[in-house]
Amino acid sequence: MRKAFVDTLCRLAANDDRILLLTGDVGFMALEPFRDRFPSRFFNVGVAEQNMVGVSTGLAEAGFIPYVYSIATFASMRPFEFIRNGPVLHRLPVRIVGMGHGFDYGHAGSTHHALEDVSLMRALPGLTTVVPVDSSQTVSALEQTWDLPRPVYYGLSKDDLANVPDLGGKFALGEIQIIRPGSGIGIISMGAITVEAVAAADELKKRGIQAAVAAVSSFNPNPIESLISLLSTVRHVISVEAQTISGGLAAFIALNIAAHGLHCRLWPLAVQKSPDGTSGSRSDCWRRNGIDRSAIVNSALTALQGSGS
Repeated sequence: MRKAFVDTLCRLAANDDRILLLTGDVGFMALEPFRDRFPSRFFNVGVAEQNMVGVSTGLAEAGFIPYVYSIATFASMRPFEFIRNGPVLHRLPVRIVGMGHGFDYGHAGSTHHALEDVSLMRALPGLTTVVPVDSSQTVSALEQTWDLPRPVYYGLSKDDLANVPDLGGKFALGEIQIIRPGSGIGIISMGAITVEAVAAADELKKRGIQAAVAAVSSFNPNPIESLISLLSTVRHVISVEAQTISGGLAAFIALNIAAHGLHCRLWPLAVQKSPDGTSGSRSDCWRRNGIDRSAIVNSALTALQGSGS
């Protein structure tokens, strides 16, 4: 999604000179297309994420649309108070770009695993949070949100190759995206791990199980109506996210099941243990934390066997 983000931002910036890009001394071999094309609108503020958000708040107050870019853990956690007290409380169009959602920086270790960024960002009602599933949806999301009059957080994956063809890049604020129709059981995912949800649905289909697959790609505004519409058609729903169990996608789905009296059971797949210092590839981290395609298939089979389906 990184290349899709930079290419789309360059295209948008060519038509609106209010767009700026700030980096916290990261993004080498990625941000150069913007830097080379718009050198007067590119700023490397150094390893100073709090200051970067503070600077961007002033720039937004002056009429610009600043994008601040860093690794997702550093973009969301280190300057959290600055995000809250700056662009959120002042309702300014700052764009925070967190690169490397979930376990994307797998080998870099626990400090670089962005497992809490969505929980933190969606806790701020005045901040729109966008978590695309692939590069095509990243383009659609940027095109639809770049000029929002409020702040936005983008939780992006480094993966430029993953593709969810059945989605076709569809994106709409305040709605879930249906990837595949189904009945009886639904799989709802968030972010790049959606490729695992689709792969699991393929495996279930071989077993005669037609699982619905959907993605939640944005919060604030929350996709409540479309979520309820899907949940009302299934007896079981499996949530899949490369986030901790508290405050993320599973919590959002559970809240709406309870609040609207829906008769479906939630089977949450998320990170449920504290970091132990182990690192590895993204796929290995997914497997070790029980959120990969095999875990999704097993959860679906357990759910359906338990209900007699």
